[in-house]
Amino acid sequence: MRNAGPIESPTDPFASVPLPTSGVSKKPRIEGLPPGVSRDIFGPPDRQEPRPAQGPSAPGGPSGGALPPVAPPAQPWPMNDKQSPAPAAPMFGTPVERPPAYEPEPPRRRRLLPGLLAFVAVLAGLAYVVPAVLMSGSVLRGTHVAGVDIGGLTVTQAADKLRNELGTRLSKPVVVDIAGRKETIQPDEAGLELDVVSTIGQAPSGFPSPQEVWQGLTGKTELQPKVNLDSSQLARTVEGLAEAADKKAREGRVFFSGLQPKIRRPEDGVLLDRDDAVRRVGDAFLRGGGNVVLTLRPAKPVTTPQAVEAALAKAKQAVSAPITLALGGKQVQIPPAMIAANLTYGSDGSGGLAPTFNAKAVLAAVESRLVDAAQQPRDATYDIVNDKPVLVPARTGRGVNDKLLARDAERVFDQGGSRTIPVRLGAVAPTVTTAQVRGLGIQEVVGTFNTTFDCCQARVKNIQRMAQELDGHLVKPGETFSINEVVGERTVEDGYVEAGQIVGGRMVNIVGGGVSQFATTMYNAAFFGGFDLVEHKPMDYFAPRYPAGRDVTLLYPETDLKWRNDSEHGVLIKTAFTDTSVTVTLWSTKRYDKVEAVESDRRDFVPFRTESSSAPDCLPTQGQQGFTIDVTRVFQKDGEVVKKDKKVTTKYRAQPQTTCTATR
Repeated sequence: MRNAGPIESPTDPFASVPLPTSGVSKKPRIEGLPPGVSRDIFGPPDRQEPRPAQGPSAPGGPSGGALPPVAPPAQPWPMNDKQSPAPAAPMFGTPVERPPAYEPEPPRRRRLLPGLLAFVAVLAGLAYVVPAVLMSGSVLRGTHVAGVDIGGLTVTQAADKLRNELGTRLSKPVVVDIAGRKETIQPDEAGLELDVVSTIGQAPSGFPSPQEVWQGLTGKTELQPKVNLDSSQLARTVEGLAEAADKKAREGRVFFSGLQPKIRRPEDGVLLDRDDAVRRVGDAFLRGGGNVVLTLRPAKPVTTPQAVEAALAKAKQAVSAPITLALGGKQVQIPPAMIAANLTYGSDGSGGLAPTFNAKAVLAAVESRLVDAAQQPRDATYDIVNDKPVLVPARTGRGVNDKLLARDAERVFDQGGSRTIPVRLGAVAPTVTTAQVRGLGIQEVVGTFNTTFDCCQARVKNIQRMAQELDGHLVKPGETFSINEVVGERTVEDGYVEAGQIVGGRMVNIVGGGVSQFATTMYNAAFFGGFDLVEHKPMDYFAPRYPAGRDVTLLYPETDLKWRNDSEHGVLIKTAFTDTSVTVTLWSTKRYDKVEAVESDRRDFVPFRTESSSAPDCLPTQGQQGFTIDVTRVFQKDGEVVKKDKKVTTKYRAQPQTTCTATR
């Protein structure tokens, strides 16, 4: 409507509509309103214009060309608030209740609170989801393994980093200090190996939880590396350290030198704490090697000095007269010298000392006077005939029971009483049966070695005596052979004599001196026989009569030679000697075609010094330079190398040339 003026909010919506300019104009008559529409739209009833009579003849109606009445002023739309007047009753019909035009507006802070909460929730979700997505698929950030940071890396990257950094650290050796003596342990000797898979398996990975995200952003996760441990190998390593470090408590003891009883008073000792050593060595490897001081624990003897004195008095009484063995009408006397050679007093485990009598050795010397040789039992063994082993079967015989004789004699030596002991003959079974020996597979030489010496020295008698004691000894499958365990302490009563031997870098006279040469001979026989070399200690100084890097020192009880029969067959030890040599031969079943020793060049030479001594017990020595050498044992079968031992490095000290100046 282009010509219409501005439209106000009229009381009567039709009042604002321009009327036609014709002479006759009619205002529409509103008879009713649409359903739901109230007359209030026309304003309050008191302001509504009365309805005039319609038609041209009505009073006040238009007539002729008169203009329509002027529209009343525009009225505002009624507002439903407290300032608005109460609405009047509608002109038509009953008043209709209607809802207010709008609700009251809530306070501003009530409208903002839900929005703020939603915003905070979104921020919190993003604060978790964004870093969680970035962290997913990798090791949780802040994860360290023994100081190595693997956080944020993939599993493959973490594994490579641990192998490069932690693996290198674990490959460093550990130097242990045991009462001032230092030993170096390599990782493979300790049986340690980093388990990368298990180590990384401890670390959180994958899609992290909210707690893990927080830990990765703000904290640090320290993990301990998982290490595979060869318990048997580590135990052997520690046991080897302990054997060299242990100084066992010495129990009180009474023994004889000739007919004269001697005493050894109880002494304190020290022992390596094996469990503590395993823990400390393992921890040291995890720290990247270095030095470790191992703990020695005190060891107390059980026997008391008072018990030793009491046993000494009993020992004197024991050799005061012979012992008589009586069998029917036969009698045999055991002279005091034989009693002394086979009687000792040792710890009874309760603080006292008890007698131990070697009745078996005594019967070996006197039993033939009581029992015919043809009746005596015999152990199964082998004789070497024409360079072949021949089985000598066992035989059950009759004889004096050595255990009963020992019991009766020990009662006399401890409590006194009659020195005549009645004995009875009985069936005596052999110690080693034929069946045990026949199934051992002893059929050929698997290892043999020979060393030489100068004739007619005191040490020669000791070498020969040890060879006699070990000739014919059987080592069963899986058994570990030990010279000190089989032979025992070397004593004058057993046929050993005083001779020179290097102990602690000094040449000294001891009973049994020189038997290290027999141990060296046996070591090499076991070496070339392919058996497991469990324990040995090389000599301090190199001696030209022995192979470099394959010599052995022997001293009771501290230093031993041990080798294990790791085959499925038995091993028969056979020995032979002359005035200038000793030979050890091992008979069994061959497992290898050839076993050889591969030696490195000698290196790191150390010159010897010259010195003189006026000590009355001085023993002269020849100077010998020191050096280092490596020896590796190589096993061959069917023309191929099937195994190699770890190389053994021997460092020889320079032996000074000693000249004795004392007048003799």
